This record gives sequence, structure tokens and C-alpha cells, in this order.
Amino acid sequence: MSEYLRDAAGAPRIWPVGALCRAVADALDARFNPVTVQGEISGFSRASSGHCYFSLKDENGQLRCAMFRRAASLLDFSPRDGDQVEVRGRLAVYEPRGDLQLVVESLRRAGQGALFEQFLQRKARLEAEGLFDPARKRSLPALPRRVGLVTSLGAAALHDVVTALRRRAPHVEVVLAPAAVQGAQAPAELVEALRALYRLQPQPDAILLVRGGGSIEDLWAFNDETLARTIAQSPVPLVSGVGHETDFTIADFCADLRAPTPTAAAELVAVPQRLWLEAIDLISGRLNDALGARLDVLGQRLDLASSRLGRPSGLVARQHLALAHHAQRLHFAARSKVMRLGQRQQTLEANFPLQLGRFVEQRRDRLERVAARLQLLDPALVLLRGYAWLADSKGRPVTSAHQLAAGDAVRAKLADGSVDLTVNGP
Repeated sequence: MSEYLRDAAGAPRIWPVGALCRAVADALDARFNPVTVQGEISGFSRASSGHCYFSLKDENGQLRCAMFRRAASLLDFSPRDGDQVEVRGRLAVYEPRGDLQLVVESLRRAGQGALFEQFLQRKARLEAEGLFDPARKRSLPALPRRVGLVTSLGAAALHDVVTALRRRAPHVEVVLAPAAVQGAQAPAELVEALRALYRLQPQPDAILLVRGGGSIEDLWAFNDETLARTIAQSPVPLVSGVGHETDFTIADFCADLRAPTPTAAAELVAVPQRLWLEAIDLISGRLNDALGARLDVLGQRLDLASSRLGRPSGLVARQHLALAHHAQRLHFAARSKVMRLGQRQQTLEANFPLQLGRFVEQRRDRLERVAARLQLLDPALVLLRGYAWLADSKGRPVTSAHQLAAGDAVRAKLADGSVDLTVNGP
């Protein structure tokens, strides 16, 4: 590298600042990149552009990091200050300030690879068994009187839940079943605490399973398979409020409802007492208004009935008036009917001679037409045209030559008389 530090004459080389920054960046890129670093996040921030900026530190040093929007969009969790992470990227020099920085290409929680893979496998197996089926999820009771609570006695989640319940629904009884929420003994204690609540008589209306946030290792007890099956066996609706909003455990998927925080779990299970009192006041007001309106209507009907009973003479007078009115209408209707019948009779009397003469004339014309048609059918008219009427000796008409034989006597009737004939031959 010494050739970069001296010029051709062997004198020390004088560098422009920008050129020196670029040379240092090229040297870092050639020797180290790509590089993987492990440390603790500090000063994490996300700009409106989507880029993320933070420092990665340990007990011996600190390194500024920049993660651009494309790489940040691939994250499967929300980084927070204090998270132990493994970062893969490229060392570079930010020339405007001359700062050494790591341009992050990928980021994951340190040591979570094996645990996360185990989480995914367990989640897939339990989901295939139907433990996460939405059809088995139950709705929370509208007015719980008794709520079971499973958490650690020393956890901040206990204070958060109790405070929220006292503020929103002080009448709700809280039954605490303490259990460790972190460590090797936590899964067994959580299972036993839930089973103790299941055996209670009377049973609670709902159960809260809560703890504060933490790393995947801190929350690992809530990924226990036995705990998941115990949650699925709950006889009452169960709410899981484990960790923060970005934390998910298998307990969340098995529960009837997931809350992002312990406080949110308490708020979900207990509607504020103030809302119920306001609803009762509203319903009471509506009932009073409806009852008042109904009483007003019935009072008016009672007043009308009493007014009728108090003056019966007025009712009789109205009935007499109505009867007189109907009698008058009947009288006028009868007179009108008689007048219409009289007018119709006079009209018939005036039109009768004319109608009778017209009827006789029509019948005479019809009779003459029938007589003319009958006359046309007279056989004598046929004989006038040269035809003859033949009859045998017995007076029977002869209509065919086969009826006669040679020597038979026949009578022929002509238009002006009859003649006797003898058949000579066929």
C-alpha cells in the first residue's frame, strides 16, 4: 500500500479529502466486504422515506449502520433498541461526513435461527391438527362478572391488567393463578395455573393469559406444545396478551382472541362500566318517554269516553239527527225512483204505436219473402218448363228406368193435365 502514500518522485503524496475517502472505501471493500457483524441495536429510527438508521454496538465499539428501504421492507420483525442482531452488509465511507458506516443488506435476531425454525415447525403441526381453526374461536362475554388471570406475581403485566380492570370495570372479580412466565419451569407452571382455573366453581367468565414483551427466548415458554393444547381445552373464552404488538407466540394462535398487550387484553374483556351506565340511562329515558306517550293516549281516550257517558242526551240527539237524515234520504230516493219509472212509462206509451207499426211491417216483409221463396220451389213451375211427373199404376213416383218393364202402364202428369202411357221397351 506504500505506493499510494508517495508520488512518483518518492515525496509524501498529498491527497484531496474526497479522493482519500474513496481510496479508504475501496480498500475496505476489497478487504472486508461482504461482512457479517453481531451486536446490539442503539438509536434505531425509520425515516419517512422508509430508510432505517441505527448504531450497532458492543462493550468495545460502535458502528453506524444504514438500511435502505428495499432491504427494510424484507424484515419479518420490527427492530428495537436493545435487540441483539446479526447484520450482513458492506462497509463503506459516507464521504460528505467522512464517517465509516455499514450498509445493511439483511438483518435478523441473533441466535434466533434455530428457535425460529422450531417455532415454525411446531406452529405448522398444531395448525394441521386444527388447534388454530377459526370455527372453534368463541366470542367474549358482554358482561363478565369473574375473570381468571394467569401471569407472574412480579410481572408488570399484573399491575397493568389489574389497573385497567379497576378503571374500566371495578365490579369484575379477578381470580389470580400465579405462574412463572419465563424460564425452564414456566411452561409447566402455566399449564397447572390454567387447569386450576378450569376446575374453579363457579367458573370465571373469561381467562387472561398475559406477560410483557421480550425476545424470542424470553417468550419461548408460550410456544410450548402442552400449553397450546391446554389453552385449546379451555371451557371459557381465553384471551392471550403476550408481549408487544409485534410479538407472536403459539399461545396467541390457540387462544380465542389475541390482544397486542396485557393492558389491551384487560380492555377487551371488560367494557367500561361508564358505557353500560350510559346505556342504562338511555334505555331508561326511552322507556319513560314511551310510557308517558302511552299514558297520554290512554288519558285522551278516557276523557273522550267520560265525555260521552257524562251527556247521554247529546248522544241521543245525534242519533235522532242521523235517523232523520237517513229518512230524508230514503224519501228523496223513493220519489226519484217513482219519477224515473213514470217517465219511462210515458216514453213507452208514446213510442208504442210507432214501434207496433214497425214490427208489423217487418213481419209482413218477412212473410212475403218466405212466400216468394216457397213459390220458387213449387213443382208446377218445373212442369211448365217441359218436364213430366211419372207415376206407376200404384201412384208411386218413377225416378229410374229400372223401375219399369215392357208393358207397364204409367201416368205422366204435365203442366196442363195427365196422360196414361204404356212402356214398349227399355
